[in-house]
Amino acid sequence: MTMKRIYILLVVLLLLALAYVFWPYRWVANSPVAMKFTLSRSVEDRLKQFGEAARGRWKPFFLEAKSEYPPAKVELVALKWDHKLQIYASDKTGHYLWIRSYPILAASGYPGPKLCEGDGQVPEGIYPIESLNPNSRFHVALRVGNPNAFDREQAAKDGRTQPGGDIMIHGSSVSVGCLAMGDEAAEDLFVLAADTGLTNVTVVIAPVDFRKGKSVSNLVKLPEWTRALYSQIARQLEVLPPEK
Repeated sequence: MTMKRIYILLVVLLLLALAYVFWPYRWVANSPVAMKFTLSRSVEDRLKQFGEAARGRWKPFFLEAKSEYPPAKVELVALKWDHKLQIYASDKTGHYLWIRSYPILAASGYPGPKLCEGDGQVPEGIYPIESLNPNSRFHVALRVGNPNAFDREQAAKDGRTQPGGDIMIHGSSVSVGCLAMGDEAAEDLFVLAADTGLTNVTVVIAPVDFRKGKSVSNLVKLPEWTRALYSQIARQLEVLPPEK
């Protein structure tokens, strides 16, 4: 073996050794602290960056629906089985109109609620949007308020101490437990939520569209309490019109 090949082999072995040593600490690169120091865009920066373009993309849909922009309230309906995110807007009277739908490019798991951290499940339920993340690893993101009170109550009854969380609606086309929408759609949703106000945005995540009489297959083993959960979701969907 030549000296050159020996040198290359030693470098490769060194890199493998370093990877082995530092692999348990890989989370540091994605931690909030690291993100704070590596990225510095604010929500306002992002709105200046693509707010005008996003509002321009929303305009024809709101005109077609005869709805004002920004609306009084927004409801985002994620249908896991259909891989679809429906956007509804309401006026001050509480009357909702369908605005448009986006394809969900990636959402891991299967029909059924999220039970624990790391299970790869997209949660199911009715959630607020907690915050906007202008520095997401997946372009920009809306942070879903999971777990909610219902999730925590059922976890306590089941003895589950880590029900999970950190669920986002974000850009890109890959995801584990989140909803990946693609970068342009994520920009649209980011701007819509910012313009409407986070306290006026609700996210409904359903396994199927209960308005169409669909149900979750018996092949999927679900906790007994999902009956109550799905009743809540179904009632929330009842007031929303079908997409056109």
